[in-house]
Amino acid sequence: MTFKRYRLFALWTCIGMFLVLIAGVLVTNTDSGRGCGTDWPLCNGKFVPAYTVESMVEYSHRMVSGIVGLLVGATYLITRFWQPARQRENLLYAGGALLFTVIQAILGAMAVKWEQSSIVMALHFGISLFAFTCTWLLYKLVKRQSAESSGPAAGPVGRGSALSIPAALYKGMIALIVYCYGVVYLGAYIRHTSSGGACEGWPLCNGEIVPELSGATAVAFAHRLAALLLFVLIAIVVYRVRKAAGPSSELASIGHKALILVVLQILSGGLLSFTFTDENTYVFTGLLHTIIISALFSMLVLLAIRMRQSMK
Repeated sequence: MTFKRYRLFALWTCIGMFLVLIAGVLVTNTDSGRGCGTDWPLCNGKFVPAYTVESMVEYSHRMVSGIVGLLVGATYLITRFWQPARQRENLLYAGGALLFTVIQAILGAMAVKWEQSSIVMALHFGISLFAFTCTWLLYKLVKRQSAESSGPAAGPVGRGSALSIPAALYKGMIALIVYCYGVVYLGAYIRHTSSGGACEGWPLCNGEIVPELSGATAVAFAHRLAALLLFVLIAIVVYRVRKAAGPSSELASIGHKALILVVLQILSGGLLSFTFTDENTYVFTGLLHTIIISALFSMLVLLAIRMRQSMK
């Protein structure tokens, strides 16, 4: 095993987990959750099911998840038993990816065998997001380790220079990540309850700044307000990071990317509202929305990690 091969394992695991996220969204957006009936791991009692759109979407999701599960397991074993990779941070990310992948698989099987509430189904996406973030963080770390192992001697792998990052700012960053996860969960809940069409139009909701707050409309409007507040909070954090670490620092660069992503996320949410009635287009706008929020959440977690590593 070499760092180059280890990096490839981490890369393919990250790509695979991203595909699991995409496949899961396709299952939800095409209403294919019952495409294989109540059978698991078989599909309608068969290893190769009869062709229907729903069964193919659901079974493809299972196949991708199974293959990626093996990749995650292999990456963890390499990290655990290959001495150069057996570092605390590597094990944290590889172990986290394995843990959340197992939980995700259990929740998926439970959803097939026993019908779950929308609250539980929304949690399924949240767990997948954690798993993806862990694989992405591992790849970023291994990429840096690979470069440093083949280059001139440097400081501790993956550590930034000591900066005067206030402890309060770091704690605020953790709170921001928790809040972001809440926004993600609320969005997943809306998707699983098909409440996205309750707020017609964008940025207004049903032609009003504040619509009648009842039922699905209240949930959809709350998600829009939560997304707007998320933008404000990220902007405040980025401003404070720039002041503490400098506008040209790595922390500021990560913060700027997060700020761009949250703007794109809000705009993609508006795109969702305009395409909700067109099922074919809505599938793709839903995928775009998922891709951006996955990148945003991962970027925020990376920012928190770099802040922690840069604190005196």
